[in-house]
Amino acid sequence: MLIREAAMDDWPAIWPFFRRIVIEGETFTYPLDLGAEQARDWWLLPAPNRTVVALDDAGAVVGTAKMNNNQWGNGSHVASASYMVDPAHAGRGVGRALCAYTLDWARAAGFRAMQFNAVVETNERAVALYRSLGFEVVGTVPEGFRHPTRGYVGLHIMHRAL
Repeated sequence: MLIREAAMDDWPAIWPFFRRIVIEGETFTYPLDLGAEQARDWWLLPAPNRTVVALDDAGAVVGTAKMNNNQWGNGSHVASASYMVDPAHAGRGVGRALCAYTLDWARAAGFRAMQFNAVVETNERAVALYRSLGFEVVGTVPEGFRHPTRGYVGLHIMHRAL
């Protein structure tokens, strides 16, 4: 799998699975009616932050990640990242490869830690993946997320030192 810097030309390949994931409403705190232009502006980050795409052997975009500082000013030494994997390619290591890539980026960029602010506790695959890569749940916001079928569930804050 190749992971490379995302370009504006990648957005038409990202948008269909991005939109599906957002509309399903199970894992992201984005508005369900988020439009393509606003979504693109939120996802394709300018430097020094980064957005990447994961490509399969045929060159198709199968996932994407964005990497950024978690806070500004005196909190800017902690990184954050978000991931979206095309559901048609779930379970094939795309998310793991993207997460490992973002950890390497954060280390190389001089960050001291990586933190995820809103991991939906019912997103068991993501929680298990992040734990396997050294993240810990450092807190949970009770009923911080309105899941479309499970009702109000917690939002984990996950952290790992780099």
